[in-house]
Amino acid sequence: MKKRYKLAMWGSAALVALSLAACSNGGDSATAKTPKLPQTFSASGKADSKANDGTLKIGEVSPSPFTGISDPLLISAKTDQDVFLPGGQNNLFATDNNYKIKDGGLANLRLDRKNNTATVTLRNNAKWSNGMPVTAKDVEYSYEVLANPQTKSQQYSENFENIKGMKDYHEGKAAGISGITFPDGENGKKTVIHFDRVTPAMQYAGNDFMWGTVEPYEYLKDVKIPDLVSSEKIRKTPIFTGAYKLDKVVEGESTSWSPNKYYWGKKAHIKHINIQIVSPSNVTSALKAKKYDFTQGVQAAADYPKISKLSNYKVVGAPDLGYYYFGFNLGHLDTKTNTQVTDKNKKMSNKNLRQAMMYAIDQDEVTKKFGNGVSWRANTLLPPVFKKYYDKNAKGFTYNQSKAEKLLDQAGYKKKGKWRTQPNGKPLEINFAAPNSSESANATSKYYVQQWRKLGLNVKFTTGKLMETNSYFEALQKPDNKDIDVWRGGFSVSSEPTPTGLYGKSAPFNMGHFVSKENTQLMSNMNNDKAWNEKYRAKQFKDWQEYMNKETAYAPASFSLDWQPVNKRVKGYSVKPADSDDAFSNLQLTQTETK
Repeated sequence: MKKRYKLAMWGSAALVALSLAACSNGGDSATAKTPKLPQTFSASGKADSKANDGTLKIGEVSPSPFTGISDPLLISAKTDQDVFLPGGQNNLFATDNNYKIKDGGLANLRLDRKNNTATVTLRNNAKWSNGMPVTAKDVEYSYEVLANPQTKSQQYSENFENIKGMKDYHEGKAAGISGITFPDGENGKKTVIHFDRVTPAMQYAGNDFMWGTVEPYEYLKDVKIPDLVSSEKIRKTPIFTGAYKLDKVVEGESTSWSPNKYYWGKKAHIKHINIQIVSPSNVTSALKAKKYDFTQGVQAAADYPKISKLSNYKVVGAPDLGYYYFGFNLGHLDTKTNTQVTDKNKKMSNKNLRQAMMYAIDQDEVTKKFGNGVSWRANTLLPPVFKKYYDKNAKGFTYNQSKAEKLLDQAGYKKKGKWRTQPNGKPLEINFAAPNSSESANATSKYYVQQWRKLGLNVKFTTGKLMETNSYFEALQKPDNKDIDVWRGGFSVSSEPTPTGLYGKSAPFNMGHFVSKENTQLMSNMNNDKAWNEKYRAKQFKDWQEYMNKETAYAPASFSLDWQPVNKRVKGYSVKPADSDDAFSNLQLTQTETK
């Protein structure tokens, strides 16, 4: 139902719900085949006008309430992104099914490699859901919010400093961004962005050299940028550019929508939309009770066999733009310079220790038993949906207990009684952060701890117990968290795969604070002048994947399909990227009640 223009953190409900295999005797040991799912569904029969006057009911699968952040620049959790999707995410550009930018969206894009500029031209009828026109200033203001030195945005990375004047603005040395100009004035429809150089990534939505959404300057200008994240104009009364306008937010629980009469595109058919949080443990029974027309969020692989057999629902899906990973705390964020700093004296700084912990986990066995084909062990930090760049030959980390023990022995982590000590002989205690979720999710987290303890590593849960999900997210994002040594998380990634926004030296999402010259260089190579040659560019991505596996600052856990059940009264459902702008306005209903 959407394009991915940003990076967001997943909760852990989905993957960990499939991981009981390693903790119980149940399950089928046979490997399930990955299902071939359609990307569209349209119910048979004609749309019913009375049904369209009713309510489309959507379940957002999440183990915790949403925080209520609606702004694409400030969102860091996927649940927040999902509950505000009918508003259209304020996306600027239309794309084809490979996420390549094309004409026909809220704005058109022209790249000029000779003059190193990008010209963004808004359509004349572009308006916000309160009737205000979308202006060139709205395009520019998104960059001000993104790069403000006091912003709460997690989306910034050093790649944006390719824009002239951006670095000075980000460091507080300039009041504005000199490289963004308005040929027809701030209230015009044209914005020109001046770069040091135009890069290959800029051809695709979701790149982190250009921001892909607009920000309502006139509506927000009275709110100081550092206060936006807590503002009522973001959390209670936000405005959007999409097919629907927001009517109501019930804090943490639901959002309600009606058609946006100012939308520039195809007008919506269904008069009301309600999106409600549903617990992963309740979603199957809720569907059996016909409570939702479809779901959003990350579905548990363990639920796939039951849900796919429901006769009144059709499962629709596509390869996911995301993955699960393990992260290690290797440093801190320098809040003065807003850059990540790797500390060689950190507890987890020894590469052998990190690799040993990964080899101690049998992720293959977990996904064979409970992945049901919709989830499988990941071998790199790049999802296979990016076929040109994904390294299918990378080995990743397969279960090997003896190798894990040998790595620790070689690095000097010797056993002293029950537990291994640090190479300097001091006690070693490792804090593992994991959120409190479903019964199976919690069992999986305990399995990880169990496996690490088998190695003689004294691993304990941070705070002594599983964490509430939103508190877990907040803890991970602290500049210098001394209470987390390792965690398991998930990223919903951008539709352009350059990973600087996750693992760059200025990326807030680089929560393990991993920085190296080689990592920076490899990511830079993905968009240098040579990278206009696709063969060269693909090699840089594959070299980076190999390097990250070798360093194990972050380690791949699992890939998956993004699948959702759609009730058979729904017409016009599509997850194709090219259908994104009209994804909600294409929807219709064939009967008044859910089938």
